[in-house]
Amino acid sequence: MRRVYLDNAATTPISEEVIEVMVDCMREHYGNPSSIHAQGRTVRAAIEQARKKIAGYMGASIGEIFFTSGGTESNNMALRCAVRDLNVERIISSPTEHHCVGHTLESLEKKGVEVVMLDVCGKGKLDYEELESLLKSSDKKTLVSLMAANNEIGTLQNMELVSALCEEYGAYYHSDTVQTVGHFPLDVSKLKIHFLSGSAHKFHGPKGVGFIYVNNGSLIKPLIHGGSQERNMRAGTENVYGIVGMAKALELACDNMEAKQEKIESLRAYLKNQLLENFEDIQFNGDHNGSYLYTVLSVSFPNSPKSEMLLLMLDIAGISASGGSACSSGAEKGSHVMQAVKADPKRKSIRFSFSHYNTKDEIDYVVEKLKTMVAVKEEVLA
Repeated sequence: MRRVYLDNAATTPISEEVIEVMVDCMREHYGNPSSIHAQGRTVRAAIEQARKKIAGYMGASIGEIFFTSGGTESNNMALRCAVRDLNVERIISSPTEHHCVGHTLESLEKKGVEVVMLDVCGKGKLDYEELESLLKSSDKKTLVSLMAANNEIGTLQNMELVSALCEEYGAYYHSDTVQTVGHFPLDVSKLKIHFLSGSAHKFHGPKGVGFIYVNNGSLIKPLIHGGSQERNMRAGTENVYGIVGMAKALELACDNMEAKQEKIESLRAYLKNQLLENFEDIQFNGDHNGSYLYTVLSVSFPNSPKSEMLLLMLDIAGISASGGSACSSGAEKGSHVMQAVKADPKRKSIRFSFSHYNTKDEIDYVVEKLKTMVAVKEEVLA
């Protein structure tokens, strides 16, 4: 059976070049990087070369990049360590953050941290005037934690503006950039930011490995204790093969970013136009015509007898898509993002997310299958 994969915001297929690099590393670099003998030193060199490469693409120094198990750990590390080590008493965030941020904030709030949620409009955009007002309103040491791009509806936030406001009012700034690393240029040397998170499997690297950028001026202590790895910042034997694979994946993503973006943008636009031309009452979630994550198109379908089964019917037809975040897809209650933007609960939202591996022919296949599932315009039927 034919399969069309349009759930790249959940995870991406690993690039063949990344697999080759990882397999070579598995065969040749089996030493423990903490060992002082030749095999250990060779592996240590491979890790540090990967760190240098990732730091270079991020505009960071090598001492500001620390390897983790992925975005969830990186975000937890930034939030929890900022409270514990930097005397942060208040965190300003938004109701559309990924659950790994939202749930961590709930945990910190129970421990006495003040958590303030910004308003978002129907497109998922922040109220930056409210952010400035909140930063002005208190002398408490504050951390602003706002994702760069929403993983469900694709709305981008203005990192430069948030950075400038945080600098003006003396607040720390953390951003979950899991959806944008490898898809948009990012230079932390030009952006005043203290913490930033990335995850390899979002840009065609392996799962279970990521990184956190920690600005040199933000002196935090380890979240995980037990060893001196990562310059005493993250205990545990390093995921060597994952780290090497992540560096290769980021290299491939950044060196070919413009060409990949152009292809993905064209596929996104093509699907969008085909949906509008062929189907009744199609709407789109997020800032879909403005400032958006080009790998994501969140589509709102009208209520119908089949709408609740739409994801399952797509899967049966060989099409992988999502109703929102993969981390909450099994939850019984609806998407917190859709609730925050006050989406019509009677409509069914499907997230189609793309990579450069997708094709126009695959989009045509999706549209033809959808014609058997949702209301088609009368002129199309004629």
